[in-house]
Amino acid sequence: MTSRTLVAGGEPAGLTLAQGALWTYLPGMGGLMLSCREGTVWLTREGDREDHVLKAGDALQVEGRGRVVVQALDSARLCLAPTPRTEASRTREGLLLGALGVVAFSLTLPATRVAVPELGSTVVGLGRALVAAMLAGLVLAVRRERLPERRHWMGLARVAGGVVVGFPLLSALALRHMPASHSAVLVGLLPAATAVAAVFRARERPSWSFWLSALAGLGCVLGFALAQGAGQPTGGDALMLLAVAAAAVGYAEGAVLARELGSWRVICWALVLAAPFLAPVVALSVGPEMLSASPLAWLGLGYVSAVSMFLGFFAWYRGLALGGVARVSQLQLAQPLLTLGWCALLLGEPVGHGTLGAAVLVLLCVFTGVRSRVRVTPR
Repeated sequence: MTSRTLVAGGEPAGLTLAQGALWTYLPGMGGLMLSCREGTVWLTREGDREDHVLKAGDALQVEGRGRVVVQALDSARLCLAPTPRTEASRTREGLLLGALGVVAFSLTLPATRVAVPELGSTVVGLGRALVAAMLAGLVLAVRRERLPERRHWMGLARVAGGVVVGFPLLSALALRHMPASHSAVLVGLLPAATAVAAVFRARERPSWSFWLSALAGLGCVLGFALAQGAGQPTGGDALMLLAVAAAAVGYAEGAVLARELGSWRVICWALVLAAPFLAPVVALSVGPEMLSASPLAWLGLGYVSAVSMFLGFFAWYRGLALGGVARVSQLQLAQPLLTLGWCALLLGEPVGHGTLGAAVLVLLCVFTGVRSRVRVTPR
């Protein structure tokens, strides 16, 4: 008796089984139409209470993620035709993974705010990337991954510049001049900024109603920044807006690369390739006073290193690649409200009516963008 195992995406067009032979199918990105051309086979699959017997001329649509086992009751010939996932299915999974990423990222600003006063903005902003790079290097080494092709290097450099260096460093510098709750509202611009980046990099074309809501959201955020700064934007506001722009570029570029390399490979290689350039800068910023930092500060650094800078991107880039950059990025409209909640709960920062009102206005503006149509132009 022989046994053959096949992963989705690698199935042959035809399969011949001798009597008693076993064949195992591992569903992945799509379903499978299995037709029996000759003989008789017995089929069972995880999650299905009934077994199936297919005779010549019978066919069965196999969907879901459960393992499928087929055994030939006599010599049999099968025809296998993969069925691609529906757009709705891809969008649902993309939104689910995107939501998971948003929850992970919503704690980034409070964790950074706790760590920066004791460890310094450079150590927290760039040191997190070095810690994450060690984790990424370990994953790549265990899996024996080969270097990406040269055509991907420039894209990985843009990812590193946006989400490995740009956003972490600029946001850490900004949080020296403002509370995390204030910066959380400015991060409400990130969904619209990411959609703008998607137009240029992912070739997505949101409708005019999306752009109107994005401009309204920009007006709300700028009005909030002016009100909090007594009529003038502060240096912290400028740094946070630059951080948002850097993250938007990194998100859009990473989503494009994730469609070819896979989400986890994108962030892993971006971290590893950036590490040699970051190490000297971080080393010069390390001082003996860090030894007296509180456990809470180290916990904050640990969170932004392992979750914000590493694990969160596994789900986030995968979600953007599946559901579309412009659409899934709008889930971040909930991030300011989540962050405000964390700030009040963990840091005891007062969340005034103005801050909460600005967050709700941004939420309403960007929510319009979620409902707007987005089309993708062919390359």
